[in-house]
Amino acid sequence: MENPTWISILPPVVAIVLAIRTKQVYPSLFIGIWLGWTALNGWNPLVGLRDTLDAVIDVFKDSGNTRVILFSMMVGALILLTQRSGGVSGFIGWISRKGFAKNRITASLLLWFIGVILFIESNLINLVIGAVGRPLFDKFKAPREKLAYIAHSTSCPVCVMVPFNGWGAVLTGLLVAQQIDNAFFVVLQAVTTNFYAIFTIAMVLFIIITGRDFGPMRKAEIRARDTGKVIRDGAQLLVSEETISMPPKAGTKLRPVNLIVPLAAMVSMVPLGLWITGQGSIEQGSGSTAVFWAVLTGIAVAALLYRIQGIMKLTESLDLVMKGMGGLIPMGLLMVFAFTLGATCKVMGTGPYVSGLATAAIHPRLVIPLIFLVACLISFATGTSWGTFAIMMPIAVPLAQNLGLSLTVMVSAVMGGGVFGDHCSPVSDTTIIASMATACDHIDHVDTQLPYALICAGLAIIVYIIIG
Repeated sequence: MENPTWISILPPVVAIVLAIRTKQVYPSLFIGIWLGWTALNGWNPLVGLRDTLDAVIDVFKDSGNTRVILFSMMVGALILLTQRSGGVSGFIGWISRKGFAKNRITASLLLWFIGVILFIESNLINLVIGAVGRPLFDKFKAPREKLAYIAHSTSCPVCVMVPFNGWGAVLTGLLVAQQIDNAFFVVLQAVTTNFYAIFTIAMVLFIIITGRDFGPMRKAEIRARDTGKVIRDGAQLLVSEETISMPPKAGTKLRPVNLIVPLAAMVSMVPLGLWITGQGSIEQGSGSTAVFWAVLTGIAVAALLYRIQGIMKLTESLDLVMKGMGGLIPMGLLMVFAFTLGATCKVMGTGPYVSGLATAAIHPRLVIPLIFLVACLISFATGTSWGTFAIMMPIAVPLAQNLGLSLTVMVSAVMGGGVFGDHCSPVSDTTIIASMATACDHIDHVDTQLPYALICAGLAIIVYIIIG
């Protein structure tokens, strides 16, 4: 849409509001997409439906989208393999004996630490924390919503704070396009004033240590404590119950190595994949390709390890791979709809409309906090941080230069605002993967995490106003 209007914000707003109100995310996303294409076709609902279906299919024209959907589904295979081999049960027993997870607090601190050190790729953090943390949290009767919060809040915020990864490469490239000298060092300096990410990571640690939950998360904690239910009645998981509750094979010795080795192979493959796809530069590598290769490597190593130990034959491993991927078909469909909505918003010009509307009547004193707020709105509506960076950086950099504002603080405002939506929007692929990896109801994860995210965003706005 050459001249986007207020109609461009309807698809994401309608989809998000319906999903939160009805807790039916699939039809909500589809209605939002259909509304967008109907508007683009002169409000003809039938033509809009035709283009909606075409847009869903077109998701797979983007190889990056296809890889994300595939590696997310293949995680189900890795989950089943590590459970069936006794690796998950063995790992829980091992870390309990070593004192790393004596109780909920130490287990949560362990997961927080894992999230901080795995800064290479955001989805990798969600996958590893989900694999390690889910059985631990179930053991301590802790709500899955809290596990999803810990995983998600130490993924995107951590990756943007340690930009020696694809995030840093994207931000650096956008600054180079604006003729900024020493662009990567500007990104590094901006990390120190990325207050949303800083507050988010710190709040997770605060909540873990103090247990001062509030809002929907407190209700989830009370439910788990009083009834022992780690998920609410009627919760819709993005992964089948069979996938997350596969018992160890009869007669199998419970060895932690059967979980640790496949996970280590998967984690170590990510930087190698980034280095290969980046032609010798990790920062320039493809995150989706690297994680796709990594999950494949983890599955292959697991199957070979279990065959060597005589736990299961390769045919049995292959059966579990197919069953595990099949258990994540609901997540794959949700991911397709989310990507389709993002593409619809791009065609309608949702991001440029919101940013143009906000910056038209901007006051110099409020430039930086307003840029942060606009980035938050765009990323929440579109579900993409990198897309938000691409929209906002060409606006933010000239504003900083023309008004004599700090470039690094301005860049940090764009970074933090972009992460906000990727962190808590129900249409963000990272939010979907966090819900899937932790076996949490997707909308329950959004509901319980959003109040914490809003507080961190509010604190960031206050600080930006003070220093702006």
